[in-house]
Amino acid sequence: MLKILHIAPQNYAGVPYDFYNMHNKCGDFSRIITLHKNTRDFPEDICLNLPLPNFDLAKKWRKKKVELIEKIGTEKVKYFEPKNFLEKLYFNWNDFSKKSIVEKAISKYSLNEFDIIHYDAGLDFYRNAEQALKWKRMGKKIVCCYYGSDLRVRGIIKELDKISDLNITSEYDHLAMKEGIQYIFYPYDPAGLPRRQNENNEVITIVHSPTNRKYKGTDLIISVIEKIQREKKIKFILMENQPRCKVLEEKSKSDICIDQVGGTMGGTGYGKAGIESLAMSVPTITNMTDTYREWLPENPFNIANNEKELYDVLNELIDNAVMRKKYGENGKKWVEKYHSYKSVNLRLKELYKLSNII
Repeated sequence: MLKILHIAPQNYAGVPYDFYNMHNKCGDFSRIITLHKNTRDFPEDICLNLPLPNFDLAKKWRKKKVELIEKIGTEKVKYFEPKNFLEKLYFNWNDFSKKSIVEKAISKYSLNEFDIIHYDAGLDFYRNAEQALKWKRMGKKIVCCYYGSDLRVRGIIKELDKISDLNITSEYDHLAMKEGIQYIFYPYDPAGLPRRQNENNEVITIVHSPTNRKYKGTDLIISVIEKIQREKKIKFILMENQPRCKVLEEKSKSDICIDQVGGTMGGTGYGKAGIESLAMSVPTITNMTDTYREWLPENPFNIANNEKELYDVLNELIDNAVMRKKYGENGKKWVEKYHSYKSVNLRLKELYKLSNII
């Protein structure tokens, strides 16, 4: 039995927690410790409840970083470095201020007893990877799992990257950004999803649930929906800042789900939202590059990369109940085949062996 510890800044969309849950359900022992409480109602295991920097200056700083990456692109990832003296001072102060809390947690939860340390988002407790370096000297195996903006916006933490035994990602565009990174599907258990309801409603219902409008292309989606609403009778539900249980309930009653189209900085493809709707047999629209579309095995998505494609795909699905049913059924089977705990765990164990972790 492996002892696997996950460390994550937050339980992003519940994905780090799904990895932890997968390990335990597949016969290993795992814990997950998060630094900050998730703003959504996803479950937690151990949470240090450290405050997030949400003051105005911090928000402007993050916005500036995103705008810079949008301008220069993210073809190749760079190492993280403080941009100026004040930024360096902040990270040094932040590391120092949390030290006693982290050390108490390590002792209280016997974190030194774990064999494999997964750094979700490629980030240690400390920006300088101080604890990761200690664990490496103790013979622990280090795994970095990247989710999105960690590579696209922040960059790689050099000290952690140097000691990482394995780097994995569930984002297709990361494969071209970081040499040697390995792809793995998100682990997902659909057991807690609400049962599909009202398939083929009298009025076709379309749902979109962005966590970030800019990343998901929500403004573009709304403009296309408004155009279609002038031509035919449909119902559009925009779910923002709602409890997750309510979002899932609305999805279960919908005929079509739109994940993301034409957004910026969110990458292309799909995330947890797309997996959830497919798992409920709801045909799902998202954006994908041609290479990603061809690479993804048995691709179950309806693809729309721009305004015209979204308009065409939506009209086709709205007018064709047989097509909706086909994509919905295929999507559910696809999630079970590629995202199930069993299949993802087998793939991860293969990567462990290839990297001499086990």
